[in-house]
Amino acid sequence: MPFIDSKITVEVSKEKREVVKAELGKAIAVMGKGESFLMLGFEDNYDLYMGGKKLDKGAFVSVNLLGNAVSSACEAMTEQICKIFEKELGIPGSAIYVTYQGYKDWGWNGKNF
Repeated sequence: MPFIDSKITVEVSKEKREVVKAELGKAIAVMGKGESFLMLGFEDNYDLYMGGKKLDKGAFVSVNLLGNAVSSACEAMTEQICKIFEKELGIPGSAIYVTYQGYKDWGWNGKNF
């Protein structure tokens, strides 16, 4: 039950969203999760500031999942996210923050897992 929410400074076309979606769908395997329940959110043209300066190209990515992930899985996922965002959106890893949050309770389809 992962949800990856991305706030991105650049405009992301429908075609690019599809590419990034597919790549994140593959990458989530490093967290021990499958794409079948992966939900994604994209908010582009978002104003982000780092070190007091507005970023032309930057991203804040929040990864939420049922249960907890080990640090090594989070590190591997951060590497994948940075690679995908740099390759597909031109955003350097030095301008990307990634956070992780695990949840004990996660609801879907009228009940909790």
